Amino acid sequence: MVALYVAMEDALLTATATASDWHRSLALIDHEPECLAVHPDRPDRVVCGTTDTGLLRSDDAGETWHRVGESVVDSDMVTALATNPDDPDELWAGTEPSAVYHSTDGGDTWTEKTGLTDLSSSPNWSFPPRPETHHVRWLEVDPTDPAHLYVAIEAGALVQTHDRGETWEDRVPSARIDTHSMATHPDAPDRAWTAAGDGYAETRDGGETWQYPQNELRHRYCWSVAVDSDDPETVLVSSASGAYSAHSASRAETYVYRKVDGETWERLDGRGLPMGDGVTRAVLVAGGGGEFYAANNRGLFHTTDGGDSWRELAVEWPTSFESQTVRGLALVQ
Repeated sequence: MVALYVAMEDALLTATATASDWHRSLALIDHEPECLAVHPDRPDRVVCGTTDTGLLRSDDAGETWHRVGESVVDSDMVTALATNPDDPDELWAGTEPSAVYHSTDGGDTWTEKTGLTDLSSSPNWSFPPRPETHHVRWLEVDPTDPAHLYVAIEAGALVQTHDRGETWEDRVPSARIDTHSMATHPDAPDRAWTAAGDGYAETRDGGETWQYPQNELRHRYCWSVAVDSDDPETVLVSSASGAYSAHSASRAETYVYRKVDGETWERLDGRGLPMGDGVTRAVLVAGGGGEFYAANNRGLFHTTDGGDSWRELAVEWPTSFESQTVRGLALVQ
């Protein structure tokens, strides 16, 4: 089975592949889905963070939803989610204002991991449209050490914990300050990849230092990053020239690039994946070896050859989605 969950601005789309075609359903109509978490060992349990109703969970693959965590998660704006790759019951949630919450029972109960905003960089955290606050944009669990968690604050810092949030480590000087998404890889210990508003970056020492291999990456407002599940040297990133041209269909101009085994970046034009004028920044997720999915305002797209060729999935795309940006994308297969 293949299931894709797509968080849009005012609904959640679920696309499930059958033997002959795709089945589409819509849920959370008139809510504001923002982020998603689903684990391959518990494919029927989907957690959705919203910016109007906090944390919602489905235990039947998105058919019905109920709220969780409302007695502990002190915000209706849940902006980031993550799971432990080795344990479907361990979940992380991030909010606006910036806070991190932890669950070890699949989301039934939550605990705040305090001390995040005590970090010395926190006075400089600010989300430009709402400068009086900031939020957790991304959470990434290290697949080789699930006690190690990266936390991206939009905007201001990429911070870490090595003990499941008991203590926090502040931003290192070479880290990006506006990280939008991250990727790690179970076969590449200590490596991580980031797509940030201030450019692309990667680390080979668990986030102690960061490098910026950006040759031929001509659009450096980066949004989404994904790494081939069989080959950590193959990286895809979506990007634009800036925020102005990334998020609004009426003025969008966005692209997807690929970097392979230390080579320079290559823009994947003309291969079946819409990009350029009128296309909002794509959200990317890796499937099996050489396989990636992409979602943008034009629909859902799939490649099995590392991005050399793409096909649009036969999933009915509501007209209203054509003027929206994709908030989150989750894959189960």
